[in-house]
Amino acid sequence: METITYTVRPGNTLYAIAQFFGSSVKDIANANGLSRPYTIYPGQELIIPVSKISAPRYYVVRPGDTVVSIADRYGLEPENIICLNRLKNPNIIYPGQILRLTK
Repeated sequence: METITYTVRPGNTLYAIAQFFGSSVKDIANANGLSRPYTIYPGQELIIPVSKISAPRYYVVRPGDTVVSIADRYGLEPENIICLNRLKNPNIIYPGQILRLTK
């Protein structure tokens, strides 16, 4: 099983994160040593177990990300990400920015 590291954002719930990544609350809790009640907080980094890393519909930019590195990670074409997000300058993306990766 592969994993993704995700930084919790304000308003996130463990259930919503599990749904977004196609994982389960139980698997995420186990991977992170969380016990009931499952409490998460903004800024916390979680390991998200996923059976197959496929391109999510949306992606939250992390420090050090580039359009090319994101595209490579999910087997996408950088040009598609640029078009979907109407990026005027694809060299400028920001941590926390939400990019659409698929239609």
